[in-house]
Formats: sequence, C-alpha cells, structure tokens
Amino acid sequence: MGKAKMLTGNYAAAYGALRARVEVVPVYPITPQTHIMEKMAEFTTTGQLDAEFISVESEHTAMAVAIASQAAGARSFTASSSQGILYMHENLFVASGMRLPIVMVMVNRSYGSPNTIFSDLGDSLDQRDTGWIQLYVENAQEAHDMVVQAYKIGEDKRVLLPVAVCFEGIIISHYMEPVEILDQTKVDQFLPPYQPDHVILDPDRPMAAGLVVMDDLYYTEYRYQQQVAMDNAKEVIKEVDQSFGQIFGRHYGGLLQAEMMEDAQLAIITLGSLASTARAVVKYLRQEKKIPIGLVKLRAIRPFPDQELRECFAGLKIVAVLEKAVSVGAGGIIYTELTRSLSGLQDQQPRLINYILGLGGRDITFEDLNDIGLDLYATKDVAQITDPIRWFKLRNGDE
Repeated sequence: MGKAKMLTGNYAAAYGALRARVEVVPVYPITPQTHIMEKMAEFTTTGQLDAEFISVESEHTAMAVAIASQAAGARSFTASSSQGILYMHENLFVASGMRLPIVMVMVNRSYGSPNTIFSDLGDSLDQRDTGWIQLYVENAQEAHDMVVQAYKIGEDKRVLLPVAVCFEGIIISHYMEPVEILDQTKVDQFLPPYQPDHVILDPDRPMAAGLVVMDDLYYTEYRYQQQVAMDNAKEVIKEVDQSFGQIFGRHYGGLLQAEMMEDAQLAIITLGSLASTARAVVKYLRQEKKIPIGLVKLRAIRPFPDQELRECFAGLKIVAVLEKAVSVGAGGIIYTELTRSLSGLQDQQPRLINYILGLGGRDITFEDLNDIGLDLYATKDVAQITDPIRWFKLRNGDE
C-alpha cells in the first residue's frame, strides 16, 4: 500500500506525474489548474523530481515545448484549463499528428463569455476531435491513478497518442480528499522508463518534422493511422486498467463502469464528479423505491466505447444522459455521441433523454437527480416523449 495523504485533486494529479517520473514540465498558469504546476515546481526545486521545469509565456507555447521535448524522447507533462486549452488548440492537433504520447491534465472550467472560474466539461469536450485520448475521472484518487495509467496507455506501441486526463475545477481540483499515493517501486514496475522507437529530434540524425504533404501523397493515410491507433486504444485502456488493478488493487472499469445494470430497465449515464451523486441516487431509488434503475459512468470519450454501451443499454426502456456541456444548436455532446453509437440497436434501442445541467458550476443535488429518476420511472409511453433535450433548472422566465 502507498502512503495516504489529504490532497486536492490538483495535488493528486501532480503526485501522479511525480510517480510517473516525468522529465519535462512546460507550464503556464491558469485557474483552476495552477496548483498542479506550483506543486511540480516544488518537486523539481526540492530535488524530488529530476525534470526540466520550463516556464513559458503562453499555453500555446507550453504545448509547443511539450511537443518538442516528447519528440526528443523525454516524457512530458503539462496542464491547462478553459481559455488556455482553447489557446493551445492548434498544437493539440500537432501533438496527435506526430504521434507523441504527451499527458496533459485538463482541469475543466467553463469558457467565456460570460467568464467564470467554475466548471462544466465544455472546454475539454470541445477538443474531442484533436486526436487526443480523453479520460474523465470522478475524484482525486482516480485523478492520481489515471495520470500514471495515461502514460502506460499513450506510450503503448499500438497507440502512440497523447492523453488528456480531465476533471472538474473547484469540485475536484480544490477540495481535499484522502488519496493513497502510489508506491514508487510498484509504479516503476508498472511503468518503465520511456523508450520511444521513433524519436524524431536527434542531433545524430538530423531531419525535418511536420512536413507538408501534397494531396496525392499520404495525408489520408496519416489520418487513417490515427484512427487505427484510437481504435487500438480501446483494448489498451482495458488492459492497462486490469494490470493496474493487479498491482495496486484498484480497478476503474476501463472505458466505462457499469453499476447495478444486471436487471435494470432504466439507466443514467454521466461522467466526472456527477457520477458520485448519481450513484447515491440510483442506490436510493433501488432500495427505497424499488425502481429497476442502473448507472453507467462513462470514463473515455475518445475513444468512444460504442460496443460496450450497446451491450449495456440493449433492451432498456429509457436512458437519461446527464452532462455538463452543450454543443449549441445540437444539444448535449454525449447525447449526440450516444445517439450515433446506439443507432445500430434498432428495436432494442432505448429512448434517450438529454439533461443539460450544471453549466458554469451550477450545483446539482441529490434531490435534483432523484427527481429525474422518478420522472423516468413515471414515463409509461416513450413514444410520447417530444422533448428529449431538456435544459435542467432554468431560472423562472428563461424557458
């Protein structure tokens, strides 16, 4: 067993990077991720971590430095939030296109305008097409563990893609929880030193990187290779979770975590910290109201676990999709993804109801989710549902 500490989610993630023995840490501060990089600075200045800590002038440059260092064969780590993630958007494509397994913690914060320091998941979900693996965690312990797992996943030769570990600002980033810090000897067994087969920047073998390709050459094939790598990541994420569990005693389910689904007729699907509240509500509705409802905690958005979700939801009556994000003009992002994913079930496809909630950090309570569960159970004729996209808890007069 590792040593237990009371840590914020930010510090838990930083300790994960410490245990992963990262070698280059480019940093630019932005609320609410700044404490991660403050802790990384402490680790490097006190000699706990042998790494280059590089303070740069912008988030765009932070990712550029991570790209360069990873391309030179150094395990690289950074973090950002909100507008910072948007500012480095261009370079996220570069990292993925060059097949560099950088790990970045995306500490979610709503982006402006209007501006707020509080969180929903819009800033990370907005980057879902950049070619990064995206993993969402529920609490500080999972954040700590997943930073280590992220390197194991991204560096796998079948994958070689950058990985984003995502969790909500303030709710997870700033609140303290007991966290078991992984034992360094066991982490070294689980995650050996980074030894890339395709180091790009090498003084003994000078070459240009990020070349221009013409339309009749291999651009399409490059993108196809990324798709294959992302598909491969599905199995790798499962394998890494199983291996992690064997060594450290904690399993997270890989791509998703299905709970109380064996006899369920209804289900809730959500991700991030909201899964904790949803779990308590589902247990209550089962025990006290005898409602056959289950929970799916979605952990991976890229790759999206299509087959696993089809297996979970086949034959269900209704699935409530709870998400703290919206694609303006189309509804919830996970709802849209899930609609595509379940389209092949035909007559076994459940009716989806999308609840857009918690935007800008608005509180979602046990009572709120209990009301949603009771509403699902009271729905007798799913064919009569005319409002599948529902904005939850709008203030009076705003509907």
